[in-house]
Formats: sequence, C-alpha cells, structure tokens
Amino acid sequence: MNLIVTRRGMLGCAMVLATAFGSGATARAQDQSVKAGDLVISQAWTRATPGGAKVGGGYLTIENKGATADRLIGGATPAAARFEIHEMSMSDGVMKMHPVAGGLTIAPGKTVKLAPGGYHLMMIDLKQPFKQGETVPVTLRFEKAGEVAISLNVQGIGAGAPGGGGSMMMMKKDAAPAPHGGAK
Repeated sequence: MNLIVTRRGMLGCAMVLATAFGSGATARAQDQSVKAGDLVISQAWTRATPGGAKVGGGYLTIENKGATADRLIGGATPAAARFEIHEMSMSDGVMKMHPVAGGLTIAPGKTVKLAPGGYHLMMIDLKQPFKQGETVPVTLRFEKAGEVAISLNVQGIGAGAPGGGGSMMMMKKDAAPAPHGGAK
C-alpha cells in the first residue's frame, strides 16, 4: 500500500514540476541562439496576427563576432509568399517603412537588433495567421554566412520583445544599411 501511495506521490510531484517548468521551456526556447560562421542569431520572435492579415514582422538580434562584415541580404519562409528586410524611419514627422536596398550590414564586433520601429523582417502575403505560442520557420540569407534556418517564436498581438523588453517604437541601429547596389 505504501508503494502505491509513493508512486502516486511521485507522479503528482512530477506533474507539478512539469507544470512549473513547462512555462520556462518557452522562455528557454526564446533564448536559444543559432551560430552561423561568425554570426550569432538570437531572440527571434514575431507577433500573432489577426485573421485576414496579409503581413507580419519578424524581429531578432544578430551579433558579428568576426573580423569582417557580413550582410543580411534576404530570406524566405513557407508562411508567406514574399520575404523582405525593412526599415522604419521618421521623415518630416511621418513614420515611413521601406525595404533596405542592398541588405543590412552587420559590422565586425557589432550587434544589430531588428525590433519594432526599426529594422525588421517583413513577411508579405501570409498564408495563414500567426498564432501565439507557435513558431514560424524562416531561412535567413547572408552574403558570407549563407543560409541559416531559424524559428520565430510567436508572441501576443501587440507584444514588445520577449521578456518585457522593447516597445512599438524601440529602435537600436548599431549598423547602417549597405550602400545601394544589388545583392549577390
């Protein structure tokens, strides 16, 4: 009889631990980073989109630990028909969004944060809404590091960066866009 109670107790304890640490698994997944050549890509996320939305933004951090610059020149996702790198900027009191011509340079020893209100990934003609708690597969294309597969963790509609950082107007630009000219 004691053995049965002990097993039930152990099962109950295991369920409590699984529940307690289950929510931490999501946070750990958001903290995962991917290394590609000299680049480290981390904090990849997106926002949930309402039904019928045709666009979604993607956000992440790219750190260049090398001695030479690299450029984010494009990407793809099965979740959308088109994938572009965009920048939001203020001009004469008006917020404007436009594609980054030639790619986004990540200088050696620098970190570039793609965040709401600044540089971001733009997924156009979404095939279905992004739902909170899911992930969106994305392949980033770098000039030197090549193609890098990542997953964007879907946060709530209107969310700032995971972990409470960021806001709609957060912008950190440690890198400048590449000069005009076609991406290779």
